Amino acid sequence: MAVDVILGLQWGDEGKGKIVDYLANNYDIVARFQGGPNAGHTLKFDGKKFVLHTVPSGIFRENLINLIGNGVVIDPITLSREIDNLKAANVDYQDRLLVAKKAHLILPTHRYIDAASEASKGKAKIGSTLKGIGPTYMDKTGRNGLRVGDIMRSDFKERYQALKEKHLGLVKLYPAIEFDLAAEEEKWFDCLDVLRKMKQVDGEYYINQAINDGKRILAEGAQGSMLDIDFGTYPFVTSSNTVTAGVCTGLGVSPSKIGEVIGITKAYCTRVGSGPFPTELEDEVGELLRKEGAEFGATTGRPRRCGWIDLPQLKYTIMLNGVTQLVVTKLDVLNIFEAIQAGIAYEYEGEEHQNLPYDINSVPITPIYKSYNGWNQSLDHVTEYSDLPSTAKEYIIALEDQLNVPITMISTGPERHKLILKDVEVLS
Repeated sequence: MAVDVILGLQWGDEGKGKIVDYLANNYDIVARFQGGPNAGHTLKFDGKKFVLHTVPSGIFRENLINLIGNGVVIDPITLSREIDNLKAANVDYQDRLLVAKKAHLILPTHRYIDAASEASKGKAKIGSTLKGIGPTYMDKTGRNGLRVGDIMRSDFKERYQALKEKHLGLVKLYPAIEFDLAAEEEKWFDCLDVLRKMKQVDGEYYINQAINDGKRILAEGAQGSMLDIDFGTYPFVTSSNTVTAGVCTGLGVSPSKIGEVIGITKAYCTRVGSGPFPTELEDEVGELLRKEGAEFGATTGRPRRCGWIDLPQLKYTIMLNGVTQLVVTKLDVLNIFEAIQAGIAYEYEGEEHQNLPYDINSVPITPIYKSYNGWNQSLDHVTEYSDLPSTAKEYIIALEDQLNVPITMISTGPERHKLILKDVEVLS
């Protein structure tokens, strides 16, 4: 069996959690392959809202195995809080939530470094979530990190102390900030007991054995493709590979094992934090998108920057990921607009382009838009694609034609049931 992949095609917050939750019944295992508690996957069903930061979004489906892969960085405090929420919701997770021994740990001092570094940058801030993600990946590539499997070692405390001292030396390079390290350490070590009680596995062997056994696996990405460390809007990016290639290194599977790649895009576009955003609307329309879409970060609570959909940007991430099918989310947010714009090209350096420039941060870009008629009505009770207003269907078809990838699902609200299947054959 192949590993299917689901990931975001914009700057994150595309609504991946809901789609993973919906598709999960078609799979035996859902596996997170990168990122950490900077991710926030929101699910809403039975009148309740759940936000997951580390735990895969298949956890609410009974009998489904959920694996936190080696490419994920784990903060025991955040993970413990999520598990408490699962217990409160009476979710039977104990035998269904696994963690790869090679996943790296976020230490309190990682968060300390993150906060001190970001505070020192002033207006040059990259928009870090201050969760310690970057410093943890730096230790990983610097070969200094601590991993989940290390917490079972007799010399773990000594290893922890050595890394902590190194971090405290780095913190001295920045202006002083308030950070109660002793209190954070106490919580961190208490929460390690939760991690010790979890099922730890050799993730690469586990996932490949599952493939050989014919298990159906869905790899769940965090954040968005435009935040990829190599191909995103560097340096305003995250510290991991958020594209399909990250599945191979984040779970330990070969490229030949990748099957369907399901890309998620909003019907418009958002971004949290600093960095370029060609179609951003810094006017009343952008504010209206933010209000209608409730565009505030699930992890940070920060207001998201909003703008029209950007087709050259989507073509770029579709190419990078090898997307085989598209899901369009939050179509309902556009219900109130008389006209809807889509960025179809860029103008920079005196010419029209379809490609993103090498350094998108330093090249002034003017998007070229095409206008589409709005539908000015609620989609609340639409459950079939054929029942969508004609102008909504025209917008979807235009996106499909421009992006040259079939759109298989359309989300019209945060709830589990507000999902329209457009192309059932492709989905199956």
